[in-house]
Amino acid sequence: MIEKNAVWLVTGCSTGLGRAIAQEALKSGYRVIVSARDPSTVAGIVAAHEGTALAMELDVTNPDQVRAAIGQAEDRFGAVDVLVNNAGYGYVAAIEEGEDADVRTMFETNVFGTWTMIKAVLPGMRARRRGHIVNISSVGGIVTFPAVGFYHMTKFAVEALSETLAQETAPLGIDVTVVEPGAFRTDFRGRSMKQSGIRLPDYEETAGKGRDAVLAGHGKQQGDPSRGAQAIIAAVEAERPPMHLVIGGDALDLIRKKIASLELELDSWETVTRSTNF
Repeated sequence: MIEKNAVWLVTGCSTGLGRAIAQEALKSGYRVIVSARDPSTVAGIVAAHEGTALAMELDVTNPDQVRAAIGQAEDRFGAVDVLVNNAGYGYVAAIEEGEDADVRTMFETNVFGTWTMIKAVLPGMRARRRGHIVNISSVGGIVTFPAVGFYHMTKFAVEALSETLAQETAPLGIDVTVVEPGAFRTDFRGRSMKQSGIRLPDYEETAGKGRDAVLAGHGKQQGDPSRGAQAIIAAVEAERPPMHLVIGGDALDLIRKKIASLELELDSWETVTRSTNF
């Protein structure tokens, strides 16, 4: 359980869930490093919370900026107690339609940027024997859909990173929570969404329709970013924080359906599965 004057560092605060997390954490009385690639986008948040908020330029794909950010945070507030890895974005394309440079760039942000931030805060957390790392994944880190495969790949990686890290840091007093949001009303499906310039006719009934559905859903999502942020704060404040936190009833329903389908398949093939031993 964290202290009420704990210091949060949130990445990707210019819009959406990251912005809501920073705002709600400040409302809850925490000190918050509000970071974005363009710090002018978060200046208004900081201006309303003089003394407890710090705006910071931070591109998670730039190791020099990451190191500088942690240094500035420690100079200003003494420590980073809670890291929220929120920076990331989506990309839609059939697997065959993916463009190498764009896919690799997304991995740099969604996966390697998350890893870089974690490595930067862990030395201080280990020394203090306390801390909490929150990695924002997605329902798409557990469930898959046509056209979203490359984004799924990044979020499945965040799931694996988080589960492994949790086992490694638990004895050190450091908690890890991976958050799986459903559809929240942010810019994720709008300005932030990237898509391949390649569109093959053979995939129109699968990835093509999936791509259109993702983009058409912008502005219609049922999830409230502020309420999602409040749920994340409640999880961090819990005496026993969850390893996985699903936010959004749509995400919960999809994940339960995936688990039921997997259990059915495991049961159906159990004889064959067990027949492979010597």
